[in-house]
Amino acid sequence: MIGRLNHIAIVVPDLGKATKQYEDLFGAVVSLPQNLDDHGVTVVFIELPNTKIELLTPLGINSPIEKFLERNPSGGIHHICYEVADISKAKSVLIEKGARIIGDGEVKIGAHGKPVIFLHPKEFNGTLIELEEL
Repeated sequence: MIGRLNHIAIVVPDLGKATKQYEDLFGAVVSLPQNLDDHGVTVVFIELPNTKIELLTPLGINSPIEKFLERNPSGGIHHICYEVADISKAKSVLIEKGARIIGDGEVKIGAHGKPVIFLHPKEFNGTLIELEEL
């Protein structure tokens, strides 16, 4: 069902500082910041030859990653994202097999403008997993 690794997401307390660090230290190409109101985050993507790194920071006071930063003030790895060919089919199969979808369970549009869902970390060895349709 899952395809290739799409990205690894890292929560950062200061997006500007983290972006500059990747640009200056690694010579990375970093996208412009993108506010994702539906997800409560601001993101940038760092393009790598084989995947991407997503840097995300809270957008607004009710951001779902605010508690993550309270527990991890320096930030840290937040989730990994795998690609799937058909998000609706993947969601149905996962629910049928007992997996929990985070939030209201509905497919949302992610940072790449593609459908996404998040799977509960308690069922995946403590790792929050995002699935993104190709």
